[in-house]
Amino acid sequence: MTDLISAPDAGTSKLPESPSAADETATAVLTPADGVASEDVAPPSDGDQPLAWAPVEPRPKRKRVGLWVGIGVGALALGAGAASLILIAPGTTVAGIPVGFMTPGAAAEAISTHLAETEITLTGAGEDIVLTGADLGAAMDARGLADEAFASRPLWNIGAWMGEPIAGEIVLDPETADSALRKAVPSSYADPVDAGVVFDAATGAYVTTPSETGTGIDIDDLTAAIADTVADGGRTLEFPGGPAEAQPAISDEDAATTAASLNTLLGSIGFYVGEERTVPIDPATAASWLTIVDEDGQLRIEADETAIQATVDALPAAVNRAPVDAATIVNSSGAVLRDEAAGQVGRALGDTSDVAADFAAQLEKGEGAFALEVEEVPFASVAIVRTIDVDLGSQTLSLLENGNVIDSWRISSGVDGWETETGNYTINWKLNSQNMGNQDLTKAPGYYQPNVKWVMYFNGDQALHGVYWHSNFGRRMSHGCVGMPEWQAKKVFDWAPQGVEISVHY
Repeated sequence: MTDLISAPDAGTSKLPESPSAADETATAVLTPADGVASEDVAPPSDGDQPLAWAPVEPRPKRKRVGLWVGIGVGALALGAGAASLILIAPGTTVAGIPVGFMTPGAAAEAISTHLAETEITLTGAGEDIVLTGADLGAAMDARGLADEAFASRPLWNIGAWMGEPIAGEIVLDPETADSALRKAVPSSYADPVDAGVVFDAATGAYVTTPSETGTGIDIDDLTAAIADTVADGGRTLEFPGGPAEAQPAISDEDAATTAASLNTLLGSIGFYVGEERTVPIDPATAASWLTIVDEDGQLRIEADETAIQATVDALPAAVNRAPVDAATIVNSSGAVLRDEAAGQVGRALGDTSDVAADFAAQLEKGEGAFALEVEEVPFASVAIVRTIDVDLGSQTLSLLENGNVIDSWRISSGVDGWETETGNYTINWKLNSQNMGNQDLTKAPGYYQPNVKWVMYFNGDQALHGVYWHSNFGRRMSHGCVGMPEWQAKKVFDWAPQGVEISVHY
């Protein structure tokens, strides 16, 4: 047989016509017992048995058990290392709540849940009513504390394992806790009365109203009890539900302090120009501007800007003024005899559009003196030459300023033998009243007039003075003096300082 039989991956060759025994063995058909499936071998045909190659065995595979085991250990180590980067160290507690082997998120959840599920049994008057932390609004900064625990005690830091507890402040929401406790134990509650401050119109001052103590369940003590229980790892506790004394938020001392501050404010309140309280505000008006507000147990002042504005609108009439010139009385030589009037600067009020709002804000701080902005107008100084003219011919006296007559009236001068002497004189001696003459009428000058008022001597014993014993003015009636009605003599006395010049003539 000359067919070529090719084994897989074998080259081709020509077989000898008479194979040897060895060749026959090499080309014997394999049985299934030899490891080759029977269907892989062609069945013999009659009188002719074909030659066949046994299939080439595949190359033995390497065993990789060690490799896979190595990969498993590495993955485990890698997983443990990764876990150490996201978990909190074992043995860590926050306010007594375990958070070890947790992520920060899981730790925050555990803290919040622990607080919410903590049970408080109210004993005594509480009739064993059970409330939970959630009922009372129990909370702490769960996320912040969890992050702190992870930051300071990560799992990878073996030195941080089983560390000291991390402190955390537990709080109860005041409104939530108060509502739940009042509903649970209404008999334990009698609200305290805060002290107050009111304005007393009769005295024009602020006075206080007294406080009264009440009863209730002390939320601060309850919070502390919950914190102690949680810190010890507990989830349940008992707390007295009976009434405890409840102090008012605003004590008598608080109210007294506020009243004193307000009364001090009333003593200085007003609108000022420099140091001058130009527009004082009376206590009743000031009190109508102010309201005493209780804000979370603290007294504070509120000021009504609209009410203040009505007073601000009237400020120009009270503040604005023209300057007043300074005046001095001088003689004809210019010598100053008297300062007649002090000068006063004028002033004009500035912009007041923001005054009401600014003053309201200032009053709320307890400050009552408001400084106004004004523009000052300077004054001038003037000199006034005052002289007195006595006309014996017309029996008149005239007052002159800078040569101009400002007033004139009838007088009585000396009779014959007692004539008033003519000449230019000055007032050199002034008396409010004096007894004139001699009580002994038998002696000179032969007359006596007690309590003669507003006497102004100008020439020896001759003087200007008031007369009460006659009214025959315009005629000569005296012993040399110049007499006139008392009220007019008083006017000259006040108008003419010592040193004023007098001209007596016909």
